[in-house]
Amino acid sequence: MFARWLAIGLLAVTAGAYAQPDEGKLKAFVDGLHFRSGEIAVPEADAHFKLDAGFRYLDKADARKVLEQLWGNPPDESVLGMVVPSAAPLDSEQSWAVVVTYSDEGYVSDEDAAKTDYDAMLKDLQAGTREENAERKKQGYETVELVGWAVPPRYDSASKKLYWAKELDFEGSPQHTLNYDIRVLGRRGFLSLNAVSDMAELPAVQAGMQQLLPMTEFDQGARYADYDASTDKIAAYGVAALIGGGLAAKTGLLAKIGVLLLGLKKLLVPLLVVVVAFGKKLLGLFRREKATGTVQ
Repeated sequence: MFARWLAIGLLAVTAGAYAQPDEGKLKAFVDGLHFRSGEIAVPEADAHFKLDAGFRYLDKADARKVLEQLWGNPPDESVLGMVVPSAAPLDSEQSWAVVVTYSDEGYVSDEDAAKTDYDAMLKDLQAGTREENAERKKQGYETVELVGWAVPPRYDSASKKLYWAKELDFEGSPQHTLNYDIRVLGRRGFLSLNAVSDMAELPAVQAGMQQLLPMTEFDQGARYADYDASTDKIAAYGVAALIGGGLAAKTGLLAKIGVLLLGLKKLLVPLLVVVVAFGKKLLGLFRREKATGTVQ
């Protein structure tokens, strides 16, 4: 019933629907994963990571095991991998990880980046979130409050990298949730790196994401500078839209804030999908095809 949820911009999982794993089984699960280090190719995105000792990488199959079997997410074929900080392993209370996805929707112009008013965008997003809470209540789900920027948006025009973080407050949750995003712009689309944790872990997550930022690049020929205006597709949106639909109130685009999954050994909260709809296209973490029918 994906179309039903698309209509209100939400995908949700009931809080507490999955029990915390037994410690022995958890250790066995993590020990069975195949971690990689060093230079990591991401061929689906024509990109690569150059990881130092502070990070390890899980390829698509193992990343999906963590997301779907351990953390209870619906199946998602768009996941390409997962970066795990060495200092916060998956079987620790402080665990967090970075989900890697890629959008091939075209070259994203960054002409709007320098003139975007992110304070005004935040107000638009907060207003949109409040409006959606009425529908969330009607559907039987907890409300969510976009508290503000945990890290204000910043775009580096030299490296063509964008990052920001949101602080979210879910009804009934004792702690606020952190949603930290990086977008790396390339010739044919952008690489998405998304980390989820609680706000108490902001210093560790922010430090880790800033360390990871320069380790992420597109391959030669797929970089932003390699764009060929005579042959390459141009995305129908700019940098501002990647932050979660801040222009929605002005353009009529669908921009909904749902809920995000917290990390390991924490109770599940509904799954956050920040969606910007351009026709039938979706942007955001955990993209999935309508035809999968995995969400009922």
